[in-house]
Amino acid sequence: MSTQTSAPADAVPHPLVVRTVALDALDDPGAATTADLLDPHDPLDLLGLLPSQAPLAWVRRGDGLVAWGETLRVEVGGAHRFADAEKAWQDVLARAIVRDEVQLPGTGPVAFGSFAFDDGSAAGGVIVVPKVVVGRRGGRTWLTTITTGARLHAAPRLADVVGPRVPPVDPGAVVYSDGAVSADGWRDVVAHGIAAIKAGDVEKVVLARDVHAQAEHPVDARWALERLAVEYPSCWTFSVDGMVGATPELLVRSEKGLVTSRVLAGTIRRTGDDAADLARAAILAHSSKDLEEHEYAVTSVAHALEPFCSSTNVPDVPFVLHLPNVLHLASDVTGVLTAPGGDAAHPSSLALAAALHPTAAVCGTPTVAARELIRSIEGMDRARYAGPVGWFGADGDGEWGIALRSAAIDPDDPRRVRLFAGCGVVAASDPPAELAESEAKLVPMRYALGRDTSRS
Repeated sequence: MSTQTSAPADAVPHPLVVRTVALDALDDPGAATTADLLDPHDPLDLLGLLPSQAPLAWVRRGDGLVAWGETLRVEVGGAHRFADAEKAWQDVLARAIVRDEVQLPGTGPVAFGSFAFDDGSAAGGVIVVPKVVVGRRGGRTWLTTITTGARLHAAPRLADVVGPRVPPVDPGAVVYSDGAVSADGWRDVVAHGIAAIKAGDVEKVVLARDVHAQAEHPVDARWALERLAVEYPSCWTFSVDGMVGATPELLVRSEKGLVTSRVLAGTIRRTGDDAADLARAAILAHSSKDLEEHEYAVTSVAHALEPFCSSTNVPDVPFVLHLPNVLHLASDVTGVLTAPGGDAAHPSSLALAAALHPTAAVCGTPTVAARELIRSIEGMDRARYAGPVGWFGADGDGEWGIALRSAAIDPDDPRRVRLFAGCGVVAASDPPAELAESEAKLVPMRYALGRDTSRS
């Protein structure tokens, strides 16, 4: 592909030059081989390629994408942040020179993104086009280089773009303190939310809190990523522009006309005893309070996807997703995108994410009223917590999660980290129980910043 329509002149002075090659036949005799750098049996081998500075990652069960360097960065804000990011990406792609020898989801031009939860947040949003991407899917591994210029160069080799392996740095001792609202104060926030529900202002509202962490040493995102990937393999481990986490909730995956969204709502903390946790899973699966919360979330996703799909499948009952720290009610909503007509194309994964955001799982029902209630009583700016995070490619396909079980590393002082957790509140909610649930949801990032093996 090579076209010559205009792109943002101030963003990239020359066309993007993108080269994707398979990694199984590129090794030269006497040089470091792909097998030396990537072990398909090691769940951390992709993450192990990352440098300490500004790592980009989207990895689950050893498959996914890792990237580094920055060929292009686009920052956006306000209510039109998703559309503005999409337009900037399409403008750049319009004059890209691409040779993709693998042709899989995640090959060719790729951009990573992270977006604020709220339209009015100063955190806005960003898409980052990296210099180097390494991906793996179903046993196939590839390397993409993205540069600027006017012509393709020789096929890249992994050994030439991976620097010396430097282990992640231990953050040392970590001290935690209250965020914008204290734990006691947050119980009052939940009580206000319950009162608003009983008054008929909303049917459900999701309320969040933050906790501040002060580390002894600058936090190396790779340290957190590797611990999360091992401990939470069923989650999508991500790192984009200082936002790091392992989300169990897939906002949307779009691939060749098929869409999937994993919805979570309804949570109970695990005890650590397998027999007791099986009993708790049964309690969760029959909890009227949690089933009500879950139904709101599933309905909001199904309604948001409906205009884009010729058919959708919504499970009648949720399943229980078992994570090391909690149990969730979960449903996988799927759909087939309406066949485009004429020159029209399917909506991109980012456009679908924009249409879905915010779901009832992170905002509430009705959406507008719940969002206004959050603004009035929550007492903090969520920034990019609970916003879409993920990646998309040149064809618009990609994967976007919700930035949950996550933390933001302070760009000005990387020893400071802001952790987040949120809970769905309905009429039957209890403030102390919601606080306990929020503490359970903080466990993954506390663990990620720690040094021991305990999740408690």
